Amino acid sequence: MLTGLRNLSWIILSFTNRRCWRSKCFNSHTALCSSASAASSILPLFPSPSRIRSSPTRRPILLHYPSVHHFSTRCRFHSTGRTSLMELKDVLQVLEQLAPLSLAESWDNVGLLVEPSKSRPVKTILLTNDLTDAVMEEAATVSCDLIISYHPPLFRPIKRLVQKDWKQRLAIRAVEAGIAIFSPHTSWDSVKGGVNDWLVGGLGNGQVSVLSQATDSNSHSHKLDFMIRSAEELNGLLEELKAYDGGTTLQYAGSRLDNSGIHVSITCSDSALTPSVLALLRYSSPSQSLSILKLEKPPLSGHGQGRLSVLEQPVTMATAIQKMKSHLGLSHLRLALGSGKTLESSVCTVAVCAGSGASVLNGVKADLYITGEMSHHEVLDAVAKGTSVILSDHSNSERGFLAVFRERLAATLPDGVTVLVSKADRDPLEVV
Repeated sequence: MLTGLRNLSWIILSFTNRRCWRSKCFNSHTALCSSASAASSILPLFPSPSRIRSSPTRRPILLHYPSVHHFSTRCRFHSTGRTSLMELKDVLQVLEQLAPLSLAESWDNVGLLVEPSKSRPVKTILLTNDLTDAVMEEAATVSCDLIISYHPPLFRPIKRLVQKDWKQRLAIRAVEAGIAIFSPHTSWDSVKGGVNDWLVGGLGNGQVSVLSQATDSNSHSHKLDFMIRSAEELNGLLEELKAYDGGTTLQYAGSRLDNSGIHVSITCSDSALTPSVLALLRYSSPSQSLSILKLEKPPLSGHGQGRLSVLEQPVTMATAIQKMKSHLGLSHLRLALGSGKTLESSVCTVAVCAGSGASVLNGVKADLYITGEMSHHEVLDAVAKGTSVILSDHSNSERGFLAVFRERLAATLPDGVTVLVSKADRDPLEVV
């Protein structure tokens, strides 16, 4: 009875007192925000889906970040006795809001990789860059319910689950322990304010642009133009086409042209193109006048792979090295000076890509490349063009973001959910 009254009091309070004091901010000042605005503030700022054909562009979209070390103002809810937990599906929704999986590369394997058969509240979340045996032992020790592993421990298709393969063995242990495993990987790289923005921020503020622009995967990809004889015929056709495109995303516009019928323009998704065309071909007028135009997907401003920063305050190469050591928490980095450059050469522009970044950085004009790893010949190519290269080893270019994301995730979850950064996770390589 007492518990019920407390729950009822909390419900009434949440509707009557819509403001809460923000106790944890990424900026130093205290901000007041409403619960509704706090929920919306964690959403990446996506542009509205384009309803028209977008014009192609070859230049990166420029952004100015006052400081990429800080995320936008957010509010964490605190209330006496508020220790409510979350189901796995609810945590997954929060993760999707923070970094939509649609931003991940097509080759990647992101999302929920291991799902326990029995549902249980998520009390403890463990963040790691890689899921190893040591991290799994740590997860068991802290009674973890969900492991968020930046790199997907299951990447390629598997035909069996056996103990001799270490990744399969980890998946089996997770299933037996009822631990879910989620991997965001390149969605964290791409999202505005994610891994690459954090990495480029190591050298200070600057005018930042995206190297490989992300596009709106939910936008329509084809436009169909055709003529149809009557409004009655059009209504029947539209009902049929809506079924192919989920019934909600079909867009059309019609205008009568003299006595020749109605000119109709329809945009549809990739998956709906073939059944839509087949449906149109069953009508005589549309089949005779049908034209198909492929649409470009509109860019998502601020989202994509890699970053290029024009620094507000240029630094020497020696200073850039010290700044990145501090930012990444490393005592050593690998350096290749560009042709004709010295440690006193000025760094005005820096291009970064977390992990293995050569494919994204290739051809980008910058004084300095920063990434985890590049091949010998890729480094030689950059150096020959006068670009210096800093390599940190693969996971060292990513791991520091876990602490940043822990704060962001913890600020959106109930107080009863604990978010930890793995202490056992480390790069497999070390300087000896």
